Amino acid sequence: MTARELAGAGAHVVLAVRNVDKARRAVAGMRGDFDVRHLDVADLDSAHAFAASYTGALDVLINNAGVMDIPAARTAQGLDVQTATNYFGPFVLTSLLLPRLTDRVVTVSSQLHRFGRIDLEDLDWRTRKYNGLAVYEASKLAVVLFSLELQRRLTASGSHVRSVIAHPGVARTGLVTHSPLRFVNRLPFLVQDVEHGALPLLYAATQDVPGNAYVGPDGLFGFTGSPLVRKPGRAGLDKAVAEKLWQATAALTGTSV
Repeated sequence: MTARELAGAGAHVVLAVRNVDKARRAVAGMRGDFDVRHLDVADLDSAHAFAASYTGALDVLINNAGVMDIPAARTAQGLDVQTATNYFGPFVLTSLLLPRLTDRVVTVSSQLHRFGRIDLEDLDWRTRKYNGLAVYEASKLAVVLFSLELQRRLTASGSHVRSVIAHPGVARTGLVTHSPLRFVNRLPFLVQDVEHGALPLLYAATQDVPGNAYVGPDGLFGFTGSPLVRKPGRAGLDKAVAEKLWQATAALTGTSV
């Protein structure tokens, strides 16, 4: 939906996906200019390869890959798959592509970040007992803190690039397939369709919003509705934790930033 609308409005859209053939079938017949390329954002080697192969300017980067409440698993680098997909990978990819960015980074979070807890000594869930939902909540809080620190660094450097956060509310997708929360898809008053879920992402990517804006639906609890700039949870506004998280993530992923 997000890619379709951006391409339909005249943007050149690069789709960075795990399954290239599936993505090409998905956009076949759609109006617009699509460039489908391989990227498994959870695999840091793949993120490095994609960034190295990308040439030219990049106006808007949308970090939209996400998994939720999945069983414990490790990536090729030995990282937790859920955290790597939702946070480590986007952190590395953004850092590598930042020199090419001209306008903004949009990273997708979730209202569940409000329940997240960051353990700076165990970002990768090696000493804590793995709980799929807790890992998801923590990864989405990490995204919010990442945006806060990224915007601080951009501002300090004099850059005009903005870091923006978007969340879709509760959209009827396959994201909750592995989660006990999948029951929400059967509650029409709590959930909206995919088209409306994509609107905050489109708003964050195209409208004149301030750096570190948090864009989501305007309805009750931010579950459904039209895009509105709101505030993230208090934990997502902790500048000291955001800076420490950045440093810890850079060390864990071997990213020079």
